Amino acid sequence: MAVAESDRTTVLRGHVAEAAAELRARGLGLELDQDPTAIDRWLDLRAVELMRSCTIPLEYVDEPIVAGPYTYDMTSCLEHVVTIEELSYGDTGFMLACPGPLMSGVTVGALGDTSQRKGYYERVAGREPTWTFFGLTEPRKGSAATELEATLVPEGDGYRLSGTKRYVGNAAFAQLGVVFCRRAPGPLGIEAVLVDTDEPGFNAEPIPTVGLRGARISHITLDDVRVEPEQILGFKTLKSTRRGLVGAIRTLQRFRPVLTGTALGLARAVLDHVQEQRPGITGTDRLRLEELRDRVAAVRQRNYQVASAIDAGRVRADHIAGVKTRAAELAEGCTLLAADLLGPGSLVTDPWLNKAYRDARAFEFMEGTGHIQRLAVFQGVYKGTFLKD
Repeated sequence: MAVAESDRTTVLRGHVAEAAAELRARGLGLELDQDPTAIDRWLDLRAVELMRSCTIPLEYVDEPIVAGPYTYDMTSCLEHVVTIEELSYGDTGFMLACPGPLMSGVTVGALGDTSQRKGYYERVAGREPTWTFFGLTEPRKGSAATELEATLVPEGDGYRLSGTKRYVGNAAFAQLGVVFCRRAPGPLGIEAVLVDTDEPGFNAEPIPTVGLRGARISHITLDDVRVEPEQILGFKTLKSTRRGLVGAIRTLQRFRPVLTGTALGLARAVLDHVQEQRPGITGTDRLRLEELRDRVAAVRQRNYQVASAIDAGRVRADHIAGVKTRAAELAEGCTLLAADLLGPGSLVTDPWLNKAYRDARAFEFMEGTGHIQRLAVFQGVYKGTFLKD
């Protein structure tokens, strides 16, 4: 069943699409691909302001996002998906390079007490741009939250945090973030901790990547970083059964439709690029192009259904995994088709397509690899619930 787009969503889409068009027109994604720190020169753009405010509750924002008669904070999963998809159409790498709360903000919203939310959101929404990070993945354990090896050891009236995190977006340039670690054995011993990157013992270095260089993927080393009890999200207000692991699961489930939107935004941009480069495309080639457009449109609509269900409190891991898997495959498939229809040499002569081709490969691994997603889909099929809304 198709999701009927409300006037509120339509107005938001148009507002964000204008900001995305500026990114494409100015070719800023290519500049960031060469130098990801170039984002510092473009902090006055509307796309950056959108990312800075995205998912921050309105009470913490001095100048909220206003379009037409509506005010937005993108705490709605559907509105967040629409925003990120349109910005990704403008340029995925630029969008990911922007300051703002991203995944750590959702974790703070899910687990933080009133004081923690206030401190985090006011800082991220402040006048100075603040980059954040979400530290879950580890070198030997991936994003398997129940197998974390980073430890939180008591010391005096606080704790010491030690361990390593890998493949963490923006960590080498961030000022603030969330680190998942183990305070005690077992799933209930996992905690989510707010960490300031200025703390002694915190070190992060960028990892060279082939694509999505704007995301500035990093490796974190934590060497006895001091952690106060008030930095542990929900420590005073939530039982251990409702803290760390729950935050990781909620954040990933909430963000996977957003990542799906990211992949679909890039896929749409690639197909439009082919149409621009070959406006008179006919015959079988045109049919192949239109077939992929139809598939992208179908997954896009399905993703809106999933996001709307999350907003309504109906979280289905198998449905979330299904759209994420299909979108990652489509993003890659669109770039393969583009290289075929425009000729293999286009990957050398067309810098934009070369970048999109490299960027699209990242979605297979982001927010849970394709194998993890397929396992979730299989579980839904096995239980007989996957095809049920």
